[in-house]
Amino acid sequence: MDTADGAARVPEPTGARVVLDGTALDVGGVVRLAGGAAVPVVPAPAMERARRSWHTAQRLAAAGQLYGRGTGVGAHRSVRVDAEEESGHGLRLLRSHAGGAGALLPAREIRAMLAVRANQLLAGGSGIQPAFVTALTDALRLGVRPAVNEYGGVGTGDLTALAQTGLTLIGEHLWLGDPQSGLPAPVALSPGDALALLSSNALVLGQSALACHDLTVLLDATHAVAALSLAAVSGSLEAYAAPVHAVRPYPGAARAAAEVRRLLAAPDRPPPAVGRIQDPYGFRAFPQVHGPALEAADALRRIVEVEVNCPSENPLIGEDGTAHHHGGFFAAPLGLALDGACLALLGTAQLSAARLTALGRADLTGLPAYLASGPTGSSGTMILEYTANSALAELRSCAAPASAGHTVLSQGLEEAASFASQAARQSLRAVDAYRTVLACELVVAVRALRLHPAPPPVPAFTVAAAALPEATKDRPLTGDVTAAAELLPTLAAL
Repeated sequence: MDTADGAARVPEPTGARVVLDGTALDVGGVVRLAGGAAVPVVPAPAMERARRSWHTAQRLAAAGQLYGRGTGVGAHRSVRVDAEEESGHGLRLLRSHAGGAGALLPAREIRAMLAVRANQLLAGGSGIQPAFVTALTDALRLGVRPAVNEYGGVGTGDLTALAQTGLTLIGEHLWLGDPQSGLPAPVALSPGDALALLSSNALVLGQSALACHDLTVLLDATHAVAALSLAAVSGSLEAYAAPVHAVRPYPGAARAAAEVRRLLAAPDRPPPAVGRIQDPYGFRAFPQVHGPALEAADALRRIVEVEVNCPSENPLIGEDGTAHHHGGFFAAPLGLALDGACLALLGTAQLSAARLTALGRADLTGLPAYLASGPTGSSGTMILEYTANSALAELRSCAAPASAGHTVLSQGLEEAASFASQAARQSLRAVDAYRTVLACELVVAVRALRLHPAPPPVPAFTVAAAALPEATKDRPLTGDVTAAAELLPTLAAL
């Protein structure tokens, strides 16, 4: 059937649903929609809010000039668009801004962008016709997406990505994907729609939500992996004692220490260490280094969840019938949070690699060097030290702050940028690299505990030992690392 806005509405599939109402979308909801694990549901009051914004924008445009609705954009902001040209102005805007380049982005990232943009439009403030919301949510339900290239944004609006999306929504570009039951109905472009659609960092926010979710899972899994490594070297739990962290009350460090104690079934006040007085930093300073990563992930989540639930469009169409020209689309908070998360992740990744190296030292473990078995000169897990440090080098390059960049665009009108677009891509790559680093440590820790005279009877070891190959003779370890990487979400949930 058709909606009141003239767009065909498709039947909603059964199963998990995520409500898009412009106020309550969270990172988990974006992830479920991005992965196709849920379909969007739009409550009637949210659609009515978007409709009021549309009507208000029409009234304001008729009463006087609004940026992009009777004017050019960017450096052409003062160039008047003749009334008879307004119908074609939006189409020219979409076509001219659809200049992205580079590789096509993965389906998961594009679906995240569609979910974020639909939710932002439902927050009100864009002045776009509600048929665009319907088309965006229909695309999510039907399993199709626009073709969007990697390069084009600098953290002041995903102009190229959303222009490509807009041309697909109006039927000028083809949809990608395997549609489940047809395609979204093309939307007829009206004056003002094009700029309203473009004024957003929806792609960056979608990518950031995915990075935040995956990072959180890996950071939670790190508690289990670090705990197993600590047990494998018979390390001291004194550094994890609750009183140690009570005197320096950082929430992240206290949580990291408490999680390791819990996973090893240790008391809040562990007994004094026997043997070594102090362990290497990879074990002794884990809470102090991993804690900031936990806090950085939490800070990133807070910013993402603010941004996906508020209008960023310029001009902002107010519920009180006013319009404000502003710079709310300048994604400095998001870019800084992404950079901070990457820097904090680098710290904990470096300790993971250090623990892996320590596990190969006979003087720390009391086990054969590199946990080798078989003839003299066997290499054991030696190569994983190289693999982990190769991934760590990639992560290190991703931790260079994108926010330190600078540019001047649009004939000097836009003399700065947040580079959140670059920070989001770096974060996704950093998370992938860290997954490999952590998986390498897990493989080595499990092998060490299998050789240990008294492995801890804890669920983390039981689960990991059951999932990873048992053979210890020299052989290719790629499959072990792959299996360990797939196991990390399970360990995160323990």
